[in-house]
Amino acid sequence: MLQINYLRENREKAIDGLAKRGLDAQQTIDDILTLDEQRRQAQTDLDSTLAQSNKISKEIGELFKQGRKEEALKLKEKTVSLKVRSKDLQQEMEQKMHALENLLLSLPNVPNPLVKAGKSEADNEEVKQVGAIPSLDDKARPHWEIAEDLNLIKFDLGVKITGAGFPVYQGKGARLQRALINFFLDENQKAGFQEFIPPHFVNEASAYGTGQLPDKEGQMYHIEKDGLYAIPTAEVPITNIFRDEILEGDQLPIKCTAYTPCFRREAGSYGKDVRGLNRLHQFDKVEVVALTKPEDSYEMLDGMVVHVEKILQKLDLPYRILRLCGGDTGFTSAITYDFEVWSAAQKRWLEVSSVSNFETFQTNRMKIRFRNQERKTELLHSLNGSALALPRIVAALLENHQTEDGVAIPQALQAYTGFDKIEK
Repeated sequence: MLQINYLRENREKAIDGLAKRGLDAQQTIDDILTLDEQRRQAQTDLDSTLAQSNKISKEIGELFKQGRKEEALKLKEKTVSLKVRSKDLQQEMEQKMHALENLLLSLPNVPNPLVKAGKSEADNEEVKQVGAIPSLDDKARPHWEIAEDLNLIKFDLGVKITGAGFPVYQGKGARLQRALINFFLDENQKAGFQEFIPPHFVNEASAYGTGQLPDKEGQMYHIEKDGLYAIPTAEVPITNIFRDEILEGDQLPIKCTAYTPCFRREAGSYGKDVRGLNRLHQFDKVEVVALTKPEDSYEMLDGMVVHVEKILQKLDLPYRILRLCGGDTGFTSAITYDFEVWSAAQKRWLEVSSVSNFETFQTNRMKIRFRNQERKTELLHSLNGSALALPRIVAALLENHQTEDGVAIPQALQAYTGFDKIEK
């Protein structure tokens, strides 16, 4: 959530930045600033009224002590009207606060100056592309055919048990899945990220804190009876570990990693985007989360991008890095770099990671602060990234490393899988 002070001091900058997302935010920002002025005035009037009421109450007490009952009763009538006035001002202030919060919740984060204007993924910038695109023969098959043929993944069985988007991994398919999880976690730990095992369900306050609510309410699985949400990513429970905390400067940066299953309704997805492992309702992902001082967050962002890139290099997959345009950048993010791997059989790029800096957007909602050198509290910057999401990594491994008699396993994974090839 954007800070009111930021909008007050950077009105034009915020309007221009949000325009990169294709959003005309001028009226909303002006309404926010007007409501804030009205709220502050109501607060001033309330404080003055309460102070006046307290002063008169003391005078009434003195008058009763002096036996001047008639004068005291007259003043007491005045306190009644002041109490009514105080109640009205309190209600007015609460109404302004509620309206103000709703408007603030409707505004996405202001993009970083590096982010270009754009409407969709077609306007994203390619930062770099690494690795040769494999040239497969005409017999090359998509991953869903390979997975079924080698008894790695059963898509129809998942439909039987639950529904579409819930595959069943078995045999070497399950072993490959577990190997990737352990490989990613080990790589993250080597890079200084502490491992956590968080809950897979969160309450409303947690989903609100990281920005899933109210923005993506329809995309989350909601258990209404318990008021809980199935997590769309480990970012949500991990970042909320620090909600309402004040950290010391020498504790920073904080770097966390976690493996969790992730749950997304993916409403509106159809066609080739949902074939096989391309888009699922339940999938596995290893996440990295960081909290830093504001002046250090972009150095951390660069480091996280390099870290994810090194993992992909060890998997022998061709990849590219994109800097998302304003229209494709997530609601909470100030800047996002996407990693995509090449799907050899589908002949297209598949997103496997997003690395984002949210600056103070999340920490303002969650009140995650630190004490600076002057011992004053200041909001931290939060960042997160996928390191990595498994389904499309598995899809790319099966397609890019397919051979006439099976699938070759990258050397970096062989110590985790216990085999160097999946044979027919």
